[in-house]
Amino acid sequence: MDRQRQSESRRNLSEVNVVVVADSTASNGRLLHLHALSTDSASLPNANEQMSRWSTLVLAYKTLGVVFGGLVTSPLYVYPSMPLKSPTKEDYLGIYSIMFWTLTLIGVVKYASIAIKADDHGEGGTFALYSLLCRHVNIGILSSKRVSSNSSLSHSVHEGTGKKSRLGIFFESSIVARRVLLFVAILGTCMLIGDGILTPAISVLSAMDGLRAQFHSVSKSLVEALSAVVLVVLFLLQKFGTSKVSFLFSPIMAAWTLSTPLVGIYSIIHHYPSIFKAISPHYIFHFFWRNGKEGWLLLGGTVLCITGSEAMFADLGHFNQRSIQTAYLIKNPNDHDDGFYKFIPTAVYWPIFIIATSAAVVASQSLISATFSVIKQSVVLDYFPRVKVVHTSNSKEGEVYSPEVNYILMILCVAVIIIFGDGKDIGNAFGVVVSLVMLITTILLTLVMIIIWKTPPVLVALYFSMFFVMEGVYVSAVGTKIYEGGWIPFAISFMLAVIMFGWFYGRQRKLEYELTHKITLERLIGLLSYPGVQRVPGLCLFYTNIQDGFTPILGHYIKTMKSLHKVTIFTTLRYLLVSKVAPHERIIIKKLGLKGVYGCVIQYGYADSLNLEGDDFVSQVTNSLHMHLQGCLDGLTYDPVEIQEEISDLEQAKQAGVVHVIGKTRFHVGKSCRWFDRIMLAFYEVMHNNCRSALPALGVPLQQRIEVGMLYEA
Repeated sequence: MDRQRQSESRRNLSEVNVVVVADSTASNGRLLHLHALSTDSASLPNANEQMSRWSTLVLAYKTLGVVFGGLVTSPLYVYPSMPLKSPTKEDYLGIYSIMFWTLTLIGVVKYASIAIKADDHGEGGTFALYSLLCRHVNIGILSSKRVSSNSSLSHSVHEGTGKKSRLGIFFESSIVARRVLLFVAILGTCMLIGDGILTPAISVLSAMDGLRAQFHSVSKSLVEALSAVVLVVLFLLQKFGTSKVSFLFSPIMAAWTLSTPLVGIYSIIHHYPSIFKAISPHYIFHFFWRNGKEGWLLLGGTVLCITGSEAMFADLGHFNQRSIQTAYLIKNPNDHDDGFYKFIPTAVYWPIFIIATSAAVVASQSLISATFSVIKQSVVLDYFPRVKVVHTSNSKEGEVYSPEVNYILMILCVAVIIIFGDGKDIGNAFGVVVSLVMLITTILLTLVMIIIWKTPPVLVALYFSMFFVMEGVYVSAVGTKIYEGGWIPFAISFMLAVIMFGWFYGRQRKLEYELTHKITLERLIGLLSYPGVQRVPGLCLFYTNIQDGFTPILGHYIKTMKSLHKVTIFTTLRYLLVSKVAPHERIIIKKLGLKGVYGCVIQYGYADSLNLEGDDFVSQVTNSLHMHLQGCLDGLTYDPVEIQEEISDLEQAKQAGVVHVIGKTRFHVGKSCRWFDRIMLAFYEVMHNNCRSALPALGVPLQQRIEVGMLYEA
């Protein structure tokens, strides 16, 4: 039965782009993710396979310019960020051993082997892990409230099957636990954005510092100024899109990954051929035995060797660059402040300098692109004020660019370089970001293993104890650097967290008011029966946040305008806690029990694009409604004459004119409100008045928009 249903759905999807589905779940409770095809899919397998192979090769080439940039440039700033004092050969062997096993366990085992499997439909990061958890158990806060109000119009977004774990039940039953989990996810998101500020600053500054190694007359201020100029140019390139930028940068990273091993082979042979003996863990034990507290403090710089692993790509070739520097420093122990450039042979110094500086720019690109993606995820899930998001690719919806975010990042990056020009201070801040993001990922991934994967407790305990202890030690070490630059990411994260929480709190309070004061069908019939209230010609898309009932703005609108359009579609733009929504699940239509009044839910995931514009958007909605009226997909039986009459009314209403009605609501904060509500709601109103409207994203013409103002009692 399910196979027959899927085959019929595929035939339908080959003819239309958007269809209405009454039963969108298979017998096992999981969503059917079908993809719309514009032609007969039976004739395309070979062509699709060839295109897929070519696309994969092109994508792999581009990852050199974006993904791997952050993974292979850390040698530029690892040793300069360490507060080494008269280090010995044994110290360097111990440091190399620590970095080797950190990269092996965290980079290869944790990220490349485990975390990469916890993607949310191709999306990664702490927010995607939180989204993945919310999709399987009802542990969301704002979004779960929305789900609870969608009883008649949409399916459940939870994909969990079978018996729930006790931990999942605990989170569902405890609002405190859910809030703590949300805070952890927000903190990880804010730290990643902070990473997008610090990575460009420390990477470019460390690379440009190579000028001082050859020209002692070059001042530190000049290096900082040149670094700022390079960053400004980098941020100005962002508007061209990730694909074009990464395609441009990939040859640079290819040159970096090819040239450094060649120089490294020379350095190892010339300086210390037996460097690889430091792979033995006993060097770590002896290092801490000799250095004690000082050795523990050095971990604040050592942790930078793993930067970039949060991109979930780790490569064993990454280790070679550690051995390159360490082999040289064993013979030249006092050159650690600029050890990367000191070991480069004079004959190839300037080519390597150019490649290193370019590679540092590439490393910056990886975190800038990640920041755009994270901001977009937060915006569409209503955890961040609306900013302009531009999709820079027609084929890949995940490629986004935000002008406002881009220029704010540019200003902050330049400010970090100018104000905190000391590489060690920025390195301390960078270490805080890297270690905390790793620790948060470990915590969320442990929850995924228990709640979703149902991993055996022994393996969960082994994973958690190993990585929580290892990363916890790193966090404790960088925690001592709070006064030496480590406060920077906390300040950035605090500001971002306040913005995210303030926006989230205001949106939640507004939704709670609408659910409490919603208008029932009986109340709507009563309003329409008032003397003077008429059903006027035309089609109205009335935007609302709730579906189980009508928004309270409707009552205010009818009382003020004394009318309601003959065809009114109450439309909700609903962002699910998934990365992408299947095309056939995008638009869901239902009759609401009153002639000419319908409900419509337009569903999108956080990695989807709102690529509906103006008349095209209206056409897709009306076409879906037309199909719904013809097919009566809600299971009820209607008189064919009545159905034809409604279809005729729909066509006449569309020809008469289309209007889009959106509420412009504000909070009225009375004297009885608590001080916390006064502050948070006032802060929310400031953000709401200065953020973008949701309608321009749909391309709604200005002349078709009507905004209805209303005060909500706080």
